[in-house]
Amino acid sequence: MSAEYGADQIQILEGLEAVRKRPGMYIGSTSLRGLHHLVYEIVDNSVDEALAGYCSEIQVFINKGNSITVIDNGRGIPTGINHKAGIAAVEVVFTILHAGGKFGGGGYKVSGGLHGVGASVVNALSTWLEVEICTEGKIYKQRYERGHVMYPLKVAGECDSKKTGTKVTFQPDDTIFEELEYDFDTLKQRLREMAFLTKNLKIVLTDNRLEEPHVKEFHYEGGIKEFVSYLNKSKTAIYDDILYFEGTKDNVYVEVAMQHNDSYTESSYSFVNNINTPEGGTHLAGFRNALTKTFNDYARSIKILKDSEANLSGEDIREGLTAIVSIKIEDPQFEGQTKQKLGNSEARGAVDSIVSEQLTYYLEQNPTIAKLVCEKSILAQRARDAARKARDLTRRKTALEGMSLPGKLADCSDKDPKNCEIYIVEGDSAGGSAKTARSRSTQAILPLRGKILNVEKARLDKIFGNAEIKAMITAFGTGIHDDFDISKLRYHKIIIMTDADVDGAHISTLLLTFIYRFMPELIKEGHVYLAQPPLYKIEKNKKEWYAYSDEELNNILVEIGRDQNNKIQRYKGLGEMDAEQLWETTMDPEKRILLRVVMDNEIESETDLTFTTLMGDKVEPRREFIEENAKYVRNLDV
Repeated sequence: MSAEYGADQIQILEGLEAVRKRPGMYIGSTSLRGLHHLVYEIVDNSVDEALAGYCSEIQVFINKGNSITVIDNGRGIPTGINHKAGIAAVEVVFTILHAGGKFGGGGYKVSGGLHGVGASVVNALSTWLEVEICTEGKIYKQRYERGHVMYPLKVAGECDSKKTGTKVTFQPDDTIFEELEYDFDTLKQRLREMAFLTKNLKIVLTDNRLEEPHVKEFHYEGGIKEFVSYLNKSKTAIYDDILYFEGTKDNVYVEVAMQHNDSYTESSYSFVNNINTPEGGTHLAGFRNALTKTFNDYARSIKILKDSEANLSGEDIREGLTAIVSIKIEDPQFEGQTKQKLGNSEARGAVDSIVSEQLTYYLEQNPTIAKLVCEKSILAQRARDAARKARDLTRRKTALEGMSLPGKLADCSDKDPKNCEIYIVEGDSAGGSAKTARSRSTQAILPLRGKILNVEKARLDKIFGNAEIKAMITAFGTGIHDDFDISKLRYHKIIIMTDADVDGAHISTLLLTFIYRFMPELIKEGHVYLAQPPLYKIEKNKKEWYAYSDEELNNILVEIGRDQNNKIQRYKGLGEMDAEQLWETTMDPEKRILLRVVMDNEIESETDLTFTTLMGDKVEPRREFIEENAKYVRNLDV
């Protein structure tokens, strides 16, 4: 008998209940990413005050017990009665969705928070939240528990009559979030980016969970010029200047900073009202159009490009470019719920016009730098032509051979990509074990010989000429770069399986660098994994245990006893395991441990910087990175 479905079955969720019922709709997820998003929502409100010219400092504290406090010296959320709602304005902000000073009421000209749901959503998803506002010599206070008002806004004390600002403290709800442990480095990266994008704003992050508070301060008078310098710190710039263009057109405030380096990849990031737009949009299109046209016009004017020669493409000119395009606009129109792509047509014209005019003037005043970029672009053009010929040759071959797969690939018999996975394995020895161990219907094995090409240090023509990379491109089926098409992916799990030592970690990083630079959608869509082979095998009384870390080994030994007849084998590499052991520990879907590789769009520039630091030419930044992150490495063979 079917359940009755009538008028009374239609639910009405009162107040903030909708947020608590479907938190993912408002903050993306209830994982660690969503947990950190709560902090960004509150900080965004303070940044809006800074963008309006009223706030110069924001302090963020991670408290013991993982509550968060955000304090700013802005104007303070209004404490008077909102006559439409009949309650204090601050209560409106924290208890009513789509309420705030961001909807054309004169509160903010530009704002990062598009939907005005930030403060109320954080309130709804917190066990408790307290807000204190300092204004006109008084401290106003209100407390909420799981979104419900505990008492009307009240005066809780006095403050200096000249002092203004807002203090928000909240405790994320443990019945909603999967984890409650804030990660200092995740917050540090996002807050650093916010400080870069808001010239002269000081943001201080303090972790009070430690015996000695851990403090990081971000304050950049140079704004996005310093952002470019920071992103290029692991690269070698081909000229000293950081080009900076600024102006307002059609009510769009435009800031652009850029510098070329000797690498072969572009690192351009775009922002609208301090919101990262990883899919770009009209502002980025305007920048790229201005760059391409201006450099081509200049190259022709000084006869570096002859009349008979083709124009430099945008990609040629942007080879090795690090750029930040940041605009402030009153009414941003984003495509899609996730605010990932800007749609305002006036933004394209504004950026194009300001960059074209100021870049033209700069090139005329700095002919040496202009010539350096043009010469690098012409070399890139030649490499791109060679790469295209190699790619076309590969296409012709595959067409003739009926899409032949690499000879060393042991493919699986199932042809439904959803059921299929491919193991990328280092060396023929481990490849042989994996081929014997695998489930032939769903698991393909591609052994690679030695370390693949470091794509951070190679142009496209070299990449297309590398046998190991060509084997992966052909096996995956998607193509790379401009030809990439995720619908042609042949395996929904791409699993990197390397030895659990320094060499294995290096090979994994080389493979991830290649995928990140040329097939980033594979990571974004969750198709890339790292296999976790065990480090130890323990035998006692004809029973076997496997340990994947020193900590796990210790726990097993505590459980079974540290007897003399314990046989402990330390695996140095996959080749030491026979096929049965490899299947049981690393390849059996029922028992194995896989780590999914993820990318955080909100701090995309940091991901880029990490790969450059690890795989670039400069030794000092790499040493610093390893020293800073060594504490996170559980097992390291040196």
